[in-house]
Amino acid sequence: MKTLMRMTVVFGGIVLLLAQGTVGAVCRDNVVLVHGNAGYPSHFNNTYNELLSRGYSSSEIYRPSWGSKSCPACNDHNGSEETPVRNAINSAIAASCTGKIDIIGHSMGVTLAAKQIIDLNLSSKVQTFVGVAAAYRGLWSCGAYPYNYATTTCGYWGLSVGSPFLNSIYGDPLAQKVYSIYSYQDEVVCATGVCTVGGVHSSRIAGATADYLFSLGHFNLLYYTDDTQVNLIQ
Repeated sequence: MKTLMRMTVVFGGIVLLLAQGTVGAVCRDNVVLVHGNAGYPSHFNNTYNELLSRGYSSSEIYRPSWGSKSCPACNDHNGSEETPVRNAINSAIAASCTGKIDIIGHSMGVTLAAKQIIDLNLSSKVQTFVGVAAAYRGLWSCGAYPYNYATTTCGYWGLSVGSPFLNSIYGDPLAQKVYSIYSYQDEVVCATGVCTVGGVHSSRIAGATADYLFSLGHFNLLYYTDDTQVNLIQ
């Protein structure tokens, strides 16, 4: 009888510990990190490590790899480039304990992720969208559509100023909260010496909740604002 009682007490203790573990578990949005043109998921390593240091697990972070790595001029926002990003967003939502996700994009990854949200009507599923060094209003280095440079990246589905693609996503809702991180020292967005389109910095997302300006270059904006990026999604 005493042995049975001990087993009952031990079993009850295990159940209690399991219950306490369940109660103490953190439920937060999954995070999708979308790299830029001809980039790699590893370009987000600083952000990834910052998320881990704040208690996120690797299973809560999605880093799709998209597009050609050797031909930046071959990538645009239509076709095979979309698939890895769309799959990551859908998978992150399906696995999210909150039913929502956060997205942080860099450069062309910003506009590519935005297209997936708009096309799939997922803005209600995205809690926070952070765009780092985006060309949301186009790149003057691509020219102005239809008098743009004849590359895929600068074409109809690309980043020329006034391209049909950019016009189609401009002002559409992306998330409950939207933030822009940008710089006037950006060697890509400001490659021609002009950072603005219609008097507005090209990296500023229309309707953004807030903007964050840094004195950093295009890639350093990604690498060295990791703490700001993570602060914005918490």
